[in-house]
Amino acid sequence: MNQRSRRWVRPELFAATVAAFVLAAGGMASAQPALKPIDPAALQETLDELAAEMMVPGAAMLLRTPDGEFVATYGFRGLDDRTPVTIDDHIRIGSNTKTWTGTVILQMVQEGKIALADPVSKYRPDVPNGDNITIEQLLDMRSGLFNYSTTFVLNDTLDREPLRVWKPDELLSIAYAVPPYFPPGQGYHYSNTNTVLLGLIAEKIDGKPLETIFEDRLFAPLGLKETLLPARTSNAMPAPHPRGYMYTDNVLTLATNAIPPDLQVAARNGTLRPNDQTDVNPSWGWAAGAGISTARDLATWVEAMTGGKILGPELQKIRMASLRPQKEGDAGGALYGLGIAQFGPLYGHTGELPGFNTFMGSDPVNKVTLVVWTNLAPAADGRDPATTIARALLGHVYAGAL
Repeated sequence: MNQRSRRWVRPELFAATVAAFVLAAGGMASAQPALKPIDPAALQETLDELAAEMMVPGAAMLLRTPDGEFVATYGFRGLDDRTPVTIDDHIRIGSNTKTWTGTVILQMVQEGKIALADPVSKYRPDVPNGDNITIEQLLDMRSGLFNYSTTFVLNDTLDREPLRVWKPDELLSIAYAVPPYFPPGQGYHYSNTNTVLLGLIAEKIDGKPLETIFEDRLFAPLGLKETLLPARTSNAMPAPHPRGYMYTDNVLTLATNAIPPDLQVAARNGTLRPNDQTDVNPSWGWAAGAGISTARDLATWVEAMTGGKILGPELQKIRMASLRPQKEGDAGGALYGLGIAQFGPLYGHTGELPGFNTFMGSDPVNKVTLVVWTNLAPAADGRDPATTIARALLGHVYAGAL
Protein backbone atom coordinates (compact mmCIF):
# COMPACT_ATOMS: atom_id res chain seq x y z
CA MET A 1 0.00 0.00 0.00
CA ASN A 2 1.35 3.49 -0.77
CA GLN A 3 -0.25 5.07 2.29
CA ARG A 4 0.32 3.54 5.69
CA SER A 5 -2.35 3.44 8.31
CA ARG A 6 -3.14 1.96 11.66
CA ARG A 7 -5.65 -0.88 11.68
CA TRP A 8 -8.69 1.20 12.26
CA VAL A 9 -7.31 4.52 13.34
CA ARG A 10 -5.74 4.94 9.92
CA PRO A 11 -6.96 1.77 8.29
CA GLU A 12 -5.31 1.24 4.91
CA LEU A 13 -3.02 -1.20 6.75
CA PHE A 14 -6.12 -3.38 7.18
CA ALA A 15 -5.75 -4.12 3.46
CA ALA A 16 -2.12 -5.11 3.82
CA THR A 17 -2.87 -7.42 6.73
CA VAL A 18 -5.70 -9.21 4.99
CA ALA A 19 -3.58 -9.50 1.85
CA ALA A 20 -0.74 -11.05 3.83
CA PHE A 21 -3.05 -13.78 5.09
CA VAL A 22 -4.61 -14.43 1.70
CA LEU A 23 -1.34 -14.50 -0.21
CA ALA A 24 0.37 -16.65 2.39
CA ALA A 25 -2.54 -19.06 2.33
CA GLY A 26 -1.54 -20.11 -1.16
CA GLY A 27 -5.06 -20.56 -2.50
CA MET A 28 -6.45 -22.12 0.66
CA ALA A 29 -9.47 -19.80 0.51
CA SER A 30 -10.86 -21.82 -2.38
CA ALA A 31 -9.43 -25.26 -1.51
CA GLN A 32 -10.16 -27.33 1.58
CA PRO A 33 -7.03 -27.18 3.75
CA ALA A 34 -5.93 -30.14 5.83
CA LEU A 35 -5.72 -29.73 9.60
CA LYS A 36 -2.72 -30.69 11.70
CA PRO A 37 -2.86 -32.32 15.12
CA ILE A 38 -2.61 -29.56 17.71
CA ASP A 39 0.53 -29.31 19.84
CA PRO A 40 -0.32 -27.03 22.81
CA ALA A 41 3.35 -26.61 23.73
CA ALA A 42 4.14 -25.37 20.23
CA LEU A 43 1.28 -22.86 20.40
CA GLN A 44 2.59 -21.51 23.71
CA GLU A 45 6.13 -21.32 22.39
CA THR A 46 5.05 -19.34 19.32
CA LEU A 47 3.00 -16.94 21.42
CA ASP A 48 5.86 -16.43 23.87
CA GLU A 49 8.51 -15.89 21.20
CA LEU A 50 6.57 -13.38 19.11
CA ALA A 51 5.18 -11.46 22.08
CA ALA A 52 8.67 -11.10 23.53
CA GLU A 53 10.12 -10.16 20.14
CA MET A 54 7.56 -7.35 19.74
CA MET A 55 7.93 -6.24 23.39
CA VAL A 56 4.28 -6.89 24.14
CA PRO A 57 3.46 -6.62 27.86
CA GLY A 58 0.62 -9.16 27.68
CA ALA A 59 -1.11 -11.38 25.13
CA ALA A 60 -3.71 -14.14 25.01
CA MET A 61 -4.96 -16.65 22.45
CA LEU A 62 -7.95 -18.96 22.26
CA LEU A 63 -8.06 -21.65 19.59
CA ARG A 64 -10.94 -24.03 18.87
CA THR A 65 -10.54 -26.95 16.50
CA PRO A 66 -12.10 -30.42 16.20
CA ASP A 67 -9.37 -31.49 18.67
CA GLY A 68 -10.80 -29.22 21.38
CA GLU A 69 -10.20 -25.78 22.88
CA PHE A 70 -6.69 -24.50 23.56
CA VAL A 71 -5.77 -21.43 25.61
CA ALA A 72 -2.42 -19.74 26.08
CA THR A 73 -1.39 -16.47 27.71
CA TYR A 74 1.77 -14.41 27.96
CA GLY A 75 2.93 -11.69 30.27
CA PHE A 76 1.20 -9.22 32.51
CA ARG A 77 -1.68 -6.77 32.62
CA GLY A 78 0.57 -3.75 32.83
CA LEU A 79 4.12 -2.47 32.94
CA ASP A 80 3.64 -1.70 36.62
CA ASP A 81 1.13 -4.47 37.32
CA ARG A 82 2.64 -7.95 37.49
CA THR A 83 -0.74 -9.66 37.49
CA PRO A 84 -0.68 -12.27 34.72
CA VAL A 85 -3.17 -11.69 31.92
CA THR A 86 -6.02 -14.19 31.65
CA ILE A 87 -8.26 -15.38 28.86
CA ASP A 88 -11.16 -13.69 30.67
CA ASP A 89 -9.66 -10.19 30.61
CA HIS A 90 -11.66 -7.48 28.85
CA ILE A 91 -10.00 -5.66 25.97
CA ARG A 92 -10.87 -2.89 23.54
CA ILE A 93 -11.56 -4.65 20.24
CA GLY A 94 -11.27 -1.78 17.75
CA SER A 95 -12.61 -2.48 14.28
CA ASN A 96 -14.08 -5.83 15.20
CA THR A 97 -16.93 -3.55 16.29
CA LYS A 98 -17.68 -3.04 12.60
CA THR A 99 -18.96 -6.59 12.37
CA TRP A 100 -21.63 -5.75 14.97
CA THR A 101 -22.72 -2.62 13.12
CA GLY A 102 -22.79 -4.43 9.79
CA THR A 103 -24.79 -7.30 11.24
CA VAL A 104 -27.56 -5.17 12.73
CA ILE A 105 -27.90 -3.31 9.42
CA LEU A 106 -28.25 -6.66 7.63
CA GLN A 107 -30.83 -7.75 10.20
CA MET A 108 -32.79 -4.60 9.35
CA VAL A 109 -32.50 -5.46 5.65
CA GLN A 110 -33.89 -8.87 6.51
CA GLU A 111 -36.80 -7.21 8.33
CA GLY A 112 -37.60 -4.96 5.36
CA LYS A 113 -36.74 -1.77 7.27
CA ILE A 114 -33.91 -0.80 4.93
CA ALA A 115 -32.52 -2.02 1.61
CA LEU A 116 -28.94 -2.50 0.48
CA ALA A 117 -29.75 -0.45 -2.62
CA ASP A 118 -31.19 2.48 -0.64
CA PRO A 119 -29.28 5.76 -1.05
CA VAL A 120 -27.77 7.02 2.18
CA SER A 121 -29.53 10.35 1.59
CA LYS A 122 -32.82 8.60 2.46
CA TYR A 123 -31.60 8.44 6.07
CA ARG A 124 -28.90 11.13 6.19
CA PRO A 125 -29.57 13.96 3.71
CA ASP A 126 -26.40 15.80 4.84
CA VAL A 127 -24.00 13.26 3.29
CA PRO A 128 -22.12 14.72 0.31
CA ASN A 129 -23.31 13.01 -2.90
CA GLY A 130 -25.54 10.89 -0.68
CA ASP A 131 -28.07 10.34 -3.48
CA ASN A 132 -25.46 8.20 -5.22
CA ILE A 133 -24.04 6.29 -2.22
CA THR A 134 -25.87 3.12 -1.26
CA ILE A 135 -26.12 1.33 2.08
CA GLU A 136 -24.27 -1.57 0.48
CA GLN A 137 -21.38 0.73 -0.44
CA LEU A 138 -21.11 1.89 3.17
CA LEU A 139 -20.96 -1.74 4.31
CA ASP A 140 -18.31 -2.88 1.83
CA MET A 141 -16.17 0.28 1.95
CA ARG A 142 -16.90 1.43 -1.60
CA SER A 143 -18.60 4.75 -0.88
CA GLY A 144 -15.47 6.84 -1.46
CA LEU A 145 -16.14 8.90 1.69
CA PHE A 146 -12.95 10.16 3.30
CA ASN A 147 -11.81 8.47 6.49
CA TYR A 148 -11.92 11.04 9.29
CA SER A 149 -9.45 9.10 11.44
CA THR A 150 -6.59 9.62 8.99
CA THR A 151 -6.68 13.39 9.52
CA PHE A 152 -4.19 15.45 11.48
CA VAL A 153 -6.98 17.26 13.31
CA LEU A 154 -8.41 14.02 14.72
CA ASN A 155 -5.04 12.59 15.77
CA ASP A 156 -3.75 15.87 17.20
CA THR A 157 -6.92 16.26 19.25
CA LEU A 158 -6.60 12.70 20.55
CA ASP A 159 -3.09 13.46 21.78
CA ARG A 160 -4.09 16.77 23.40
CA GLU A 161 -7.56 15.83 24.69
CA PRO A 162 -7.61 12.06 25.27
CA LEU A 163 -10.76 12.23 27.42
CA ARG A 164 -12.79 14.20 24.89
CA VAL A 165 -16.28 12.84 24.21
CA TRP A 166 -16.81 12.86 20.46
CA LYS A 167 -20.21 13.15 18.85
CA PRO A 168 -20.68 11.09 15.67
CA ASP A 169 -21.63 14.20 13.71
CA GLU A 170 -18.34 15.84 14.72
CA LEU A 171 -16.47 12.89 13.20
CA LEU A 172 -18.54 13.08 10.03
CA SER A 173 -17.89 16.82 9.70
CA ILE A 174 -14.15 16.13 9.72
CA ALA A 175 -14.64 13.58 6.93
CA TYR A 176 -16.91 15.78 4.82
CA ALA A 177 -14.35 18.61 4.86
CA VAL A 178 -12.03 16.47 2.71
CA PRO A 179 -12.79 15.44 -0.90
CA PRO A 180 -13.84 11.80 -1.41
CA TYR A 181 -11.35 9.21 -2.59
CA PHE A 182 -13.40 8.34 -5.69
CA PRO A 183 -16.99 8.42 -6.99
CA PRO A 184 -19.32 5.96 -5.24
CA GLY A 185 -18.75 2.38 -6.36
CA GLN A 186 -15.62 3.24 -8.34
CA GLY A 187 -13.09 1.81 -5.92
CA TYR A 188 -12.41 0.50 -2.42
CA HIS A 189 -11.12 2.43 0.58
CA TYR A 190 -11.49 1.27 4.18
CA SER A 191 -13.06 4.20 6.03
CA ASN A 192 -14.50 4.54 9.52
CA THR A 193 -16.79 7.23 8.17
CA ASN A 194 -18.89 4.54 6.50
CA THR A 195 -19.50 2.65 9.73
CA VAL A 196 -20.24 5.73 11.83
CA LEU A 197 -22.93 6.59 9.29
CA LEU A 198 -24.34 3.06 9.55
CA GLY A 199 -24.45 3.37 13.33
CA LEU A 200 -26.50 6.57 13.08
CA ILE A 201 -28.81 4.95 10.56
CA ALA A 202 -29.33 1.96 12.84
CA GLU A 203 -30.26 4.29 15.69
CA LYS A 204 -32.74 6.13 13.47
CA ILE A 205 -34.42 2.91 12.36
CA ASP A 206 -34.63 1.22 15.78
CA GLY A 207 -35.14 4.39 17.79
CA LYS A 208 -32.58 3.33 20.42
CA PRO A 209 -28.96 4.11 21.30
CA LEU A 210 -26.54 1.89 19.40
CA GLU A 211 -25.29 0.25 22.59
CA THR A 212 -28.87 -0.87 23.34
CA ILE A 213 -29.38 -2.09 19.78
CA PHE A 214 -26.30 -4.28 20.05
CA GLU A 215 -27.39 -5.64 23.41
CA ASP A 216 -30.92 -6.43 22.27
CA ARG A 217 -30.08 -7.83 18.85
CA LEU A 218 -26.70 -9.50 19.37
CA PHE A 219 -25.26 -9.78 22.86
CA ALA A 220 -28.30 -10.98 24.81
CA PRO A 221 -29.43 -13.58 22.22
CA LEU A 222 -25.91 -15.05 22.06
CA GLY A 223 -25.23 -14.86 25.79
CA LEU A 224 -22.30 -12.45 25.36
CA LYS A 225 -22.34 -11.25 28.96
CA GLU A 226 -18.82 -9.78 28.87
CA THR A 227 -19.32 -7.74 25.70
CA LEU A 228 -20.53 -4.17 25.29
CA LEU A 229 -20.42 -0.97 23.33
CA PRO A 230 -19.78 1.63 26.05
CA ALA A 231 -21.80 4.83 26.18
CA ARG A 232 -19.93 7.60 24.36
CA THR A 233 -19.38 9.42 27.64
CA SER A 234 -17.57 6.46 29.19
CA ASN A 235 -13.88 5.63 29.00
CA ALA A 236 -14.19 2.87 31.63
CA MET A 237 -13.44 -0.81 31.08
CA PRO A 238 -14.99 -3.68 33.06
CA ALA A 239 -12.74 -5.60 35.43
CA PRO A 240 -10.61 -7.51 34.92
CA HIS A 241 -8.68 -5.81 32.16
CA PRO A 242 -5.07 -5.10 31.20
CA ARG A 243 -3.60 -1.69 30.51
CA GLY A 244 -3.10 -0.87 26.84
CA TYR A 245 0.11 0.72 25.49
CA MET A 246 1.48 2.51 22.43
CA TYR A 247 4.93 3.92 21.75
CA THR A 248 4.98 7.73 21.33
CA ASP A 249 1.67 9.24 20.18
CA ASN A 250 -0.83 9.46 17.34
CA VAL A 251 0.69 12.41 15.51
CA LEU A 252 4.25 11.07 15.54
CA THR A 253 3.04 7.76 14.11
CA LEU A 254 0.65 9.31 11.60
CA ALA A 255 2.98 8.73 8.64
CA THR A 256 4.09 5.23 9.59
CA ASN A 257 3.22 2.66 12.23
CA ALA A 258 6.90 2.21 13.07
CA ILE A 259 8.50 4.72 15.40
CA PRO A 260 11.84 6.24 14.24
CA PRO A 261 14.85 3.87 14.31
CA ASP A 262 16.57 5.65 17.20
CA LEU A 263 13.40 5.35 19.28
CA GLN A 264 13.13 1.67 18.40
CA VAL A 265 16.61 1.22 19.83
CA ALA A 266 15.56 3.10 22.96
CA ALA A 267 12.48 0.91 23.29
CA ARG A 268 14.56 -2.24 23.06
CA ASN A 269 17.11 -1.12 25.63
CA GLY A 270 14.35 -0.04 27.99
CA THR A 271 14.99 3.71 28.00
CA LEU A 272 11.74 4.43 26.13
CA ARG A 273 8.54 3.22 27.72
CA PRO A 274 5.27 3.03 25.80
CA ASN A 275 2.48 5.39 26.78
CA ASP A 276 -0.62 4.13 28.57
CA GLN A 277 -3.65 4.52 26.29
CA THR A 278 -6.15 2.55 28.37
CA ASP A 279 -8.27 5.47 29.50
CA VAL A 280 -8.54 7.34 26.20
CA ASN A 281 -12.22 7.84 25.48
CA PRO A 282 -13.03 5.55 22.50
CA SER A 283 -16.04 7.60 21.35
CA TRP A 284 -13.98 8.76 18.38
CA GLY A 285 -14.38 5.21 17.01
CA TRP A 286 -17.95 4.60 18.19
CA ALA A 287 -19.77 2.26 15.74
CA ALA A 288 -16.49 1.67 13.91
CA GLY A 289 -14.28 0.67 16.83
CA ALA A 290 -15.30 1.37 20.44
CA GLY A 291 -16.40 -2.15 21.45
CA ILE A 292 -15.18 -4.09 24.49
CA SER A 293 -15.17 -7.88 24.82
CA THR A 294 -13.20 -10.95 25.92
CA ALA A 295 -11.51 -13.71 23.93
CA ARG A 296 -14.26 -16.22 24.75
CA ASP A 297 -17.06 -13.85 23.81
CA LEU A 298 -15.29 -12.92 20.57
CA ALA A 299 -14.88 -16.59 19.69
CA THR A 300 -18.59 -17.17 20.28
CA TRP A 301 -19.44 -14.07 18.26
CA VAL A 302 -17.29 -14.83 15.22
CA GLU A 303 -18.56 -18.43 15.14
CA ALA A 304 -22.16 -17.19 15.21
CA MET A 305 -21.47 -14.58 12.53
CA THR A 306 -19.75 -16.96 10.13
CA GLY A 307 -21.93 -19.96 10.98
CA GLY A 308 -25.26 -18.38 10.12
CA LYS A 309 -26.64 -18.05 13.67
CA ILE A 310 -27.39 -14.32 13.42
CA LEU A 311 -28.93 -13.88 9.96
CA GLY A 312 -31.42 -15.93 8.01
CA PRO A 313 -30.11 -18.19 5.23
CA GLU A 314 -30.71 -15.69 2.42
CA LEU A 315 -28.94 -12.74 4.04
CA GLN A 316 -26.16 -14.99 5.34
CA LYS A 317 -25.54 -16.24 1.80
CA ILE A 318 -25.49 -12.67 0.49
CA ARG A 319 -23.01 -11.62 3.18
CA MET A 320 -20.62 -14.50 2.66
CA ALA A 321 -20.78 -14.04 -1.11
CA SER A 322 -20.03 -10.31 -0.79
CA LEU A 323 -16.30 -10.81 -0.17
CA ARG A 324 -14.29 -9.57 -3.12
CA PRO A 325 -10.86 -8.13 -3.88
CA GLN A 326 -10.18 -4.55 -2.96
CA LYS A 327 -8.82 -4.09 -6.47
CA GLU A 328 -10.90 -5.46 -9.32
CA GLY A 329 -9.25 -8.44 -10.98
CA ASP A 330 -6.80 -8.95 -8.10
CA ALA A 331 -7.82 -12.53 -7.26
CA GLY A 332 -4.86 -13.02 -4.91
CA GLY A 333 -5.41 -9.83 -2.96
CA ALA A 334 -7.30 -8.86 0.15
CA LEU A 335 -11.02 -9.64 0.43
CA TYR A 336 -13.65 -7.50 2.12
CA GLY A 337 -17.42 -7.64 2.09
CA LEU A 338 -20.50 -6.54 4.04
CA GLY A 339 -18.81 -5.81 7.36
CA ILE A 340 -16.68 -8.94 7.19
CA ALA A 341 -13.18 -9.85 5.94
CA GLN A 342 -11.52 -13.07 4.81
CA PHE A 343 -8.11 -14.32 5.96
CA GLY A 344 -7.28 -17.41 3.92
CA PRO A 345 -9.73 -20.06 5.17
CA LEU A 346 -10.96 -17.89 8.06
CA TYR A 347 -13.65 -15.22 8.07
CA GLY A 348 -13.83 -12.44 10.61
CA HIS A 349 -12.09 -9.13 11.23
CA THR A 350 -9.21 -7.45 12.98
CA GLY A 351 -9.18 -4.50 15.31
CA GLU A 352 -6.60 -2.02 16.45
CA LEU A 353 -6.70 1.25 18.29
CA PRO A 354 -3.85 2.70 20.31
CA GLY A 355 -3.07 0.21 23.05
CA PHE A 356 -4.92 -2.89 21.89
CA ASN A 357 -4.78 -5.19 18.86
CA THR A 358 -7.23 -8.05 18.30
CA PHE A 359 -7.68 -10.75 15.65
CA MET A 360 -10.78 -12.91 15.37
CA GLY A 361 -11.43 -15.48 12.65
CA SER A 362 -13.50 -18.59 12.13
CA ASP A 363 -13.46 -21.32 9.51
CA PRO A 364 -17.01 -22.76 9.57
CA VAL A 365 -16.12 -25.63 7.23
CA ASN A 366 -13.26 -27.04 9.32
CA LYS A 367 -14.62 -25.82 12.67
CA VAL A 368 -11.55 -23.72 13.45
CA THR A 369 -11.76 -20.48 15.44
CA LEU A 370 -8.89 -18.29 16.57
CA VAL A 371 -8.86 -15.17 18.73
CA VAL A 372 -5.66 -13.34 19.70
CA TRP A 373 -5.22 -10.07 21.56
CA THR A 374 -2.31 -7.97 22.78
CA ASN A 375 -2.12 -4.92 25.02
CA LEU A 376 0.40 -3.13 22.82
CA ALA A 377 -0.54 -1.66 19.45
CA PRO A 378 1.25 -1.07 17.24
CA ALA A 379 4.64 -2.62 17.97
CA ALA A 380 7.65 -0.32 17.92
CA ASP A 381 8.69 -1.71 14.53
CA GLY A 382 5.23 -1.09 13.10
CA ARG A 383 3.83 -4.61 13.18
CA ASP A 384 0.33 -5.36 14.41
CA PRO A 385 1.15 -7.75 17.26
CA ALA A 386 -2.05 -9.80 17.53
CA THR A 387 -2.37 -10.23 13.78
CA THR A 388 1.29 -11.21 13.47
CA ILE A 389 0.87 -13.79 16.23
CA ALA A 390 -2.39 -15.12 14.76
CA ARG A 391 -0.81 -15.73 11.38
CA ALA A 392 2.02 -17.72 12.99
CA LEU A 393 -0.36 -19.72 15.16
CA LEU A 394 -2.42 -20.75 12.15
CA GLY A 395 0.73 -22.39 10.82
CA HIS A 396 0.28 -24.91 13.63
CA VAL A 397 -3.32 -25.55 12.60
CA TYR A 398 -3.34 -25.89 8.83
CA ALA A 399 -1.07 -27.94 6.61
CA GLY A 400 0.74 -25.57 4.26
CA ALA A 401 2.15 -22.10 4.86
CA LEU A 402 0.00 -19.36 6.38
